[in-house]
Amino acid sequence: MKSIVVANWKMNPASFKEAKKLFEAAKKAAEKSPNVSLIVAPPAIFLRELAGGYRGKKLSFVVQNAHAEAKGAFTGEISIAQAHDAGASYVLVGHSERRAAGETNDDTRKKTSAAISARMTPILCIGEEKRAALGEHFSFVRDQLRAGFADVPPARVSRVIVAYEPVWAIGSETTMKPRDMHEMAIFIRKTIIDMYGEVGHAVRILYGAAVTDENAPAMMREGDVRGLLVGHVSTNAERFAALINSISKA
Repeated sequence: MKSIVVANWKMNPASFKEAKKLFEAAKKAAEKSPNVSLIVAPPAIFLRELAGGYRGKKLSFVVQNAHAEAKGAFTGEISIAQAHDAGASYVLVGHSERRAAGETNDDTRKKTSAAISARMTPILCIGEEKRAALGEHFSFVRDQLRAGFADVPPARVSRVIVAYEPVWAIGSETTMKPRDMHEMAIFIRKTIIDMYGEVGHAVRILYGAAVTDENAPAMMREGDVRGLLVGHVSTNAERFAALINSISKA
């Protein structure tokens, strides 16, 4: 079973020339690791050219954000159908930076449902802002999951990928330990199983907070996850190649 690595470039790099160079490096690294499935999330403005110029089957593309409506007066937005036409087969939904900008659980519900309807794969991002000594963060994560899956029919549950990104661990000296991720993975899976029954076991879980080439192998071995959502390191060709290589050997 292949490990999933999502390279979220965010609003990087500055030019298509740089994006092309970064993409070629990522592609080369992925081709050397047959047990890794790479999904690249470039800025939307670079998506069509990168996807259109790629003819292989080793990697896929994900749009960083898309509107739930198919079309309309939504200045500055792109629809899921438009992202698919540009070459994306995955949609990031509810990333912590989108939530910080005002995206709500209801928005993630609509976007997840729209992605499923468009035959695309939603990557539903969840995660608490801070850890609570009494475990209140589990309720917070449960609410995000229930909202995101609210309109997903049982027959389509396995299409959804869940990316857990604890906000408190992003850019912090306090990192998530694999054993804590393992506990959260069990909780995520149980929440989905409570909603849908045994089909919930098929949902793939990723970890995505401050992922580096140094902590990735342990997280893959001990965190009970199928892959990683990588931010900053994915824009450093050398370190990202090292990360992919480390996962392939984990």
